[in-house]
Amino acid sequence: MTGLVRSSSDLDPRRRRILFRCWHRGIREMDLVLGQFAEAEIATLNDADLDELERIMEEEDNDLVKWVTGAQETPDHIKGPLFTRIAAIRPDFSPVHDYSTVVDQ
Repeated sequence: MTGLVRSSSDLDPRRRRILFRCWHRGIREMDLVLGQFAEAEIATLNDADLDELERIMEEEDNDLVKWVTGAQETPDHIKGPLFTRIAAIRPDFSPVHDYSTVVDQ
């Protein structure tokens, strides 16, 4: 999945804004992780979860990538059930083309 698939027409303004921001992070890895999470969950998140998601989204993308991938320990202020669900999203980061099979000419 490379972009927004879910329609936001049935969402309230806050959820629309969050969904848009999840797909427009700044680095593609976080677009894919947060965007896919938001598409799957945004309609069912309660207000407390939305508050927590907005706090998570305020963090720097480079830090979020390290925490999501486990390259760096997640700080206590981010750890929690919602972040665990976000970190469980595993988009396919593999390249579109396999250039290893290209023969030099």
